[in-house]
Amino acid sequence: MKEIAAIRAVLAKPGATSSDYDLNPDVIPVEQGINSPAAVLIALVEQGGTLCVVLTKRAQHLRHHPGQIAFPGGKVEAADGSIEATALREAQEEVGLPPQQVELLGTLPKHLTVTGFSVQPVLGFVKGDFAPILDKGEVEEIIFAPLAHLSDPRKYAVQQRLFRGSLRKYYTIPYGPHYIWGATARMTLGFAERISG
Repeated sequence: MKEIAAIRAVLAKPGATSSDYDLNPDVIPVEQGINSPAAVLIALVEQGGTLCVVLTKRAQHLRHHPGQIAFPGGKVEAADGSIEATALREAQEEVGLPPQQVELLGTLPKHLTVTGFSVQPVLGFVKGDFAPILDKGEVEEIIFAPLAHLSDPRKYAVQQRLFRGSLRKYYTIPYGPHYIWGATARMTLGFAERISG
């Protein structure tokens, strides 16, 4: 697939780290200096001839980020042999994606979150049919968002809301009834900027 080959070539080039504070340079984060390692899997899967990105809607009862749209992912654990292993493990736990079904393509630059995580986005192409099995304790819904939609920088907007006593700006990109924002939108925007040239 030509698209996958092109993405692999783009990922081989170095890029700059992004942050939840990119739009708020005058704000000093409470978590400054805290960079707990984490990884997410940006899984690309073909759906009806369209290349899509696997996203999840986090369960409403979760303590952190309930109901938000995210990539499968989480904190690096001691047993993980690599950052890629973390991303693959989390994707298997959350949506039932077998690691052996994922062809790894490369990584995006790390993203520093407002909660003190240093997140490594790992990209992979899902080979063959994928039948999701959701961990209902973590995931309410799986979303297959077309890559063409997420990779168009023109579809992104900047909004703001009150957070910790001050207005903070953040990126958003709507997809149907879904509201993708914050770190997830910032990472997809970074990906979009790279593959759109």
